[in-house]
This record gives sequence, C-alpha cells and structure tokens, in this order.
Amino acid sequence: MHTRPTARTPQNPPRLRRTLNIGILAHVDAGKTSLTERLLFDTGAIGRLGSVDTGDTRTDTGALERQRGITIRSAVVSFTVGEVQVNLIDTPGHSDFIAEVERALGVLDGAVLLLSAVEGVQARTRVLMRTLRRLRLPTLLFVNKIDRMGAQGEALLAEIRRLLTPAVVPMTSVTGLGTAQARSAPYPLEGAEARERLAEAVAEVDEGILARLVDGPPPTADQLRTALAARTAEGALHPVYFGSALGGEGVGALIDGMVRLIPPAPPGPGPEPRGTVFAVHQPPNGERTAHVRLFAGELRPRQRIELYRPGAPRDARPALTGRITSLDVIGRQPGDGGRHDGGPRDSGRHDGGQHNSGRPNSGQLLTPGNIAVLRGLPGIRTGDRLGPPDGTAADTALFPSPTLETLVRAGDPARAADLRAALLALADQDPLLRVRPAPDGATSVLLHGEVQKEILADTLRQEYGIGAEFTPSRVVCVERPCGVGEACHEIAKRGHCGPWATVGLRVEPGARGSGPVFTYETELGALPHGFHQAIEETVLATLEQGPRGWAVTDCRVVLTRSGFIGPVSTAGHFRTVTRPVLLRALDRAGTRVYEPCHAFEAEIPAAALAPVTARLTALGAELAEPVGGQRSWLVSGALPARQVQRLEGLLPGLTHGEGVWMSSPSGDRPVREEDAAPPRSGTPRSLGH
Repeated sequence: MHTRPTARTPQNPPRLRRTLNIGILAHVDAGKTSLTERLLFDTGAIGRLGSVDTGDTRTDTGALERQRGITIRSAVVSFTVGEVQVNLIDTPGHSDFIAEVERALGVLDGAVLLLSAVEGVQARTRVLMRTLRRLRLPTLLFVNKIDRMGAQGEALLAEIRRLLTPAVVPMTSVTGLGTAQARSAPYPLEGAEARERLAEAVAEVDEGILARLVDGPPPTADQLRTALAARTAEGALHPVYFGSALGGEGVGALIDGMVRLIPPAPPGPGPEPRGTVFAVHQPPNGERTAHVRLFAGELRPRQRIELYRPGAPRDARPALTGRITSLDVIGRQPGDGGRHDGGPRDSGRHDGGQHNSGRPNSGQLLTPGNIAVLRGLPGIRTGDRLGPPDGTAADTALFPSPTLETLVRAGDPARAADLRAALLALADQDPLLRVRPAPDGATSVLLHGEVQKEILADTLRQEYGIGAEFTPSRVVCVERPCGVGEACHEIAKRGHCGPWATVGLRVEPGARGSGPVFTYETELGALPHGFHQAIEETVLATLEQGPRGWAVTDCRVVLTRSGFIGPVSTAGHFRTVTRPVLLRALDRAGTRVYEPCHAFEAEIPAAALAPVTARLTALGAELAEPVGGQRSWLVSGALPARQVQRLEGLLPGLTHGEGVWMSSPSGDRPVREEDAAPPRSGTPRSLGH
C-alpha cells in the first residue's frame, strides 16, 4: 500500500502565496511520466497512482500516447505544498518531439532533469543539460531507478560531473543501491560530515562559503541553506537527488527542493498583459484551446487581446486580435475568482477538452506567473505572444529546425483537400511542423525524425479518418547566394502585350541566420500598396524553392525598379512578373547548396581509434583532435546529418559494442559536388536572360 509523505496538502491549507512552473525533462524512458504521477500522488492531488503500462496516467491521455507508452504532447498538471502551487509541465523525451520541449522551456521557472541510475547519462540528457545551463534555468537533478539491478551511485555522480556539469551537490544518501530494498534519505545538515560535504560543493561556486572554509569560522547550516538556494536560483549549482519514482524513495526530498530552491519569476513591468502561448489543442471539428503562461498584467474572460507571431519586428501589427470567451486557470476550481485559496482540487490536467466543471469559468482572473487555458480565439497558434515585440531574445530558437522532409498524399485522392486542411491544423499546434504545397497534389512536411512521421500518420488516421501515404524521408538542404545578381522586367510601351508591370530586383548574400529579407531601394509610395504587397509575397514564395530545388535563405532581395500604368496594371501583373525576374537574379548571383550537420562526440576504446576515425573521414566528417589516451579516446567533430544513422549502425561493430555515440543537429556546411543530392521534384528552371 502506498503512503504519502508529509508534503501532502493539509485538509485546511493556508492561502497560496506563490506559483512555480517547473518542467520535467529527460531522455526517453527515464521515467518522467512515472515521476509526475508520484509527485501528484505524494502531494495528495490524486488518490491513485497511474501507470504507463496500463495507460491510465494523468499526463499521457492521448490515445497514441497510451498505445505507444511515450509522451508526445506537453501536459500541465498541478499540486500544492503548503503555500506553494506547483504547475508541472511534463515534456516528451523522444528527440523527434523537441519542438514541444523548446516551447515548454520558455515558460518555466525551473526544471527537474531526470536520469536513470541504470542507463546513466544518455545522449539526450547531455543536449537538454547543455540548453538548461545556457539559459541559466534553475535545475534539480533526480536520479531515478535506484532500486533496479545495475543502478550506479558514486560512479554516476562522477559521470554527471564529467559529462553534464561539475557544479553538482548530492542532497540524499542511498543504501541498498540496486536492490528492491534501496532507500534514499536526505543528508542531515546538523551532522558535521554532511555539512562539510555540502560546504565543499557550494564553495566551488560561492565565494562567501569558500572564504569561511579557508579563513573560518565554518559556515552554519542556515548559511549553507541560504547559499545553496541562491546559487541554485542562479543556475550555477545543481542539487542531485537519488530515488525511485515507482517506489517513492527520495521523492519527498525532491519536492522539498523544488519549493525551497526554485524561485518564481518576478512579475514583468507595466499593466499590459504579456505572455506566451506554449500549447494549442484542437480536436477534429472541435474548439481550439490554448495554454498561456502570463508574465505581466492580467487576463480575464471577455477581455480583448492582441497576439504577435514569433520573430515579428517591433513595429509589426498584431497577427491576431480577438476576445477571450472563457479562461480556466490551471490548478483552480471554477468560481474561485482567481483567488489562491488552496482548497481541494483535481490534478489540474488540461488538454484542450472540457473544464474541470464542464462549463466555462467566467469568474477567473489570470495573474503573472500562472497558466490558463483560453478559448474563443480560433486563429491562435503555438508560439504566439501577448503584447507587442520588445526586442528581447524570447523568439530565439533553442533547438535546430527540422532536417527531414517527406511528401504526403491522401490514400484516397478525393480526400486530398481534407488531408491538407488536417496538416495545416496540426501545423498550427506545432510551428516546426512546416507544411506547404508540393507538385502533383502532394504536401511537403518537415519533420525531426521517423517516429514523428509514424505519429503523424497515426494521428491523421485515428483523429481525422484519413489514410495518408508518405514518401521516404530525405535530408532538407538550403541554398544561399554566392554573389550579387540583378534582373528586371520593364513595360515597353502602350502596345506592349506582356504584363503591365515594371519590376527590378537585386539578390545579395545576407548575414548567416538572417533568413530571407525583402527590402526597397525604390521610393515608398511609388507603387500602390497592393502592388508592393504582391511583389513581396511573390518574392518570399519563390524563395521557398530556389534554382537548385531548395529554399533560399540568408539573402537580401532588394526592389530596385518599379512602375505601372493605371488603370491597366493589376496586382496579378506584378505577381506574374516578379517570379521570373527573381529567378533570373538568383541565376546570375549563383547559389550553393548547404546540408545540415550533426555535432558529435564518440567515446571509443583505444584499440578502435584508427578504424573509427577512418570510417568517420570516409563519411565526410570533420574531426577535432582526439582527447584521451591509454584506455579510451573522445572523438568529436561534425558529420553530415544524412550519414549519422549509418555511423550509428557501424559503431558497435567497430568498437566491439563498447563505443558510446552522442550527436545533435548543429548548423550546416556546403555540400561537396560529388555528394550533391538531386533537386526535389518540380524544381523551377531559371530563365535564360
């Protein structure tokens, strides 16, 4: 029988004073969903533990999630500890769903990074920790599965310090490691040995504690707690807890660490609402709902709001203006009017379905630091921002864009339009799932991996009733201009029989990462606004498939000449002219194809160094100087993304099963002519003059 620790919410709890938004992140199968269930159970939010195996967990509620036993969509649940409400965001562990993780990181106050005591530090763990450290997000580490055979203790701590971060401090001790009798207990700071151990770890990142250790007097337990909280809040130190999500060991100490060491973000300045839409859900033929984390201002039902798309310039107009019809704050019962009264509550799970009460909650108020489900905005998209752009780095991507493309066709040609509409609806929920028309009635979809493709096919079949056929995935390349090119089409005279439009364009290289930029050298107002808009829209659409068949990026397209004859000229004339003019300019500038690469690290036995590096070189890898020596070597570098899967298949044979491989998308590089892939079908031809 499961028992709950003292962290459980009392029957008559005090008024809640703060809210924490904490993400649970991990490599796939490390036990994230099980830990979420345990946290809810041990704090009294639920009365029974759900199981991934039986498909009755509070976060993996989708049919596909339960069938496959993996998290696909981020889910929000909540519990209370004393005066603190904790909103837990359970994120996917599989790398194919990295977009979900990226959106969650933007709304968090802190994170719990989960590791398996058996598998140790895995490739995905390293990618996540690198991102968390870059963001300086307060992060606790929870080492799960201490009761499994093969669980590691001190050896794993050494691996964490070597591969993740040296700034870690163990908060719990373990007995019976690797057995069903494994137990985890917090280090008592009243004891001199535990206090000394903690002081040495904190002193690595805290000058005040270091001075006390060197010059005396030794720091007290209270001073250590204060320093530990301060350095954890800065993201400079990472407490480590050992335990078992299934057995409940160490979870009480983790809960205590979450509420004591992770501070809430302070409210933003000003009365205007500012927030981020980090999840959108819309079942087929159902109402669209959106999860919003608020950073400043207030939101209430029937309030009119303005939403801006990521990357919008400071002077951009709202992408969407609308009125909230209902608002349901996570973790609160309907009718509490936005008050944190700490009363009885459900798990706080919101997945875009009905409210907890089954009716709109018109009396709630969303305040900074809290999350709510909004309704009444049919055009809202994941990633939308409340409030105008402020020039911050909030829109910067944390992870690379998808590198695989597949073409999708409806099994029944009569349902081609339904398929495209379904894919566009799914793309609104996942902005990195880029969808665009392709030749022969197909639809192009950008993906992170093959598992995502399988999930997409299952979603189309189960939720939309559409059987879809997918072509084999191929790596997505891009084109960049090699130089400057210009072209022009000019209206000849009144007897001219061609399009009544003059368009001159210049193409030139742009800064790396700037994307395609359209600008004017002509005088604004020389053309009617509709004609300007027709030129710009056609330029951006044409750049989606350049002379070599790939999207053209990191370039500037400048309108150098323009002219029209009224009332003969139309916007259609400008659309007709702009495309061939731009293709001629691109042809004269020349473009080069770049392919995505993975940054990699491989730990290999010393005897396998020569065959592994030889194979990497043959596959086109750029290698850094190996590090290591007697027993093993660490080989790092960059490898074309199209070769990663092949190398992963070869590594066990080359290293007799002892090699460890980690890679993640990282930029791109020019494609060698001998490796250049043929262009995609339907590649446009550049005009000859």
